[in-house]
Amino acid sequence: MTGSARVPADAPSEASAVGASLGTTVLTAADVGRILDRMAHQIIEQTAKFDFDVVLLGIPTRGVPLARRLADRVARFGDVTLPVGSLDITLYRDDLRLRGIRPLGETVEPPGGISGKVVVLVDDVLCSGRSARAALDALTELGRPRIVQLAALVDRGHRELPIRADYVGKNLPTAPSANVRVLLDETDGADEVKVVES
Repeated sequence: MTGSARVPADAPSEASAVGASLGTTVLTAADVGRILDRMAHQIIEQTAKFDFDVVLLGIPTRGVPLARRLADRVARFGDVTLPVGSLDITLYRDDLRLRGIRPLGETVEPPGGISGKVVVLVDDVLCSGRSARAALDALTELGRPRIVQLAALVDRGHRELPIRADYVGKNLPTAPSANVRVLLDETDGADEVKVVES
């Protein structure tokens, strides 16, 4: 999109640093590492049956580094190289009028594109399902995947749409009023998942 000012979505923010000191830690860095190991093994097992290519698409902000980490682990555990890209969903969200102006993330198509391939969307938290729905809409701009799957580090429930993840790192039931904060070293300087009660 030309003429749009883009703020780097992956840049650590002051809000991230403040958020790191609040809430109850439910996953430590070691927990996050173990969960990503397990998810990578699941991706290897579930996609081995396909005789066509698999790509990972991270949803900014934290889905992008998670996708890269999963690709690294798949390469290490399964000796398979999965192309990685990113998929900005900002303009496809159904709450743009409710939340005001948001910085645009970056969409980077993986090498070879997505048409005819298994696309695994990667996000940090799955809740209502609205981000996943927006990602499905955004995918139509890039091509026509053969299969679309969803991987989420944390599934906190409270679904508003009929969407489920194929790969879930941690099911984390929370109160609707609570906020789940995923902190990653690439964006926040540390790996941690916190629940902040409002």
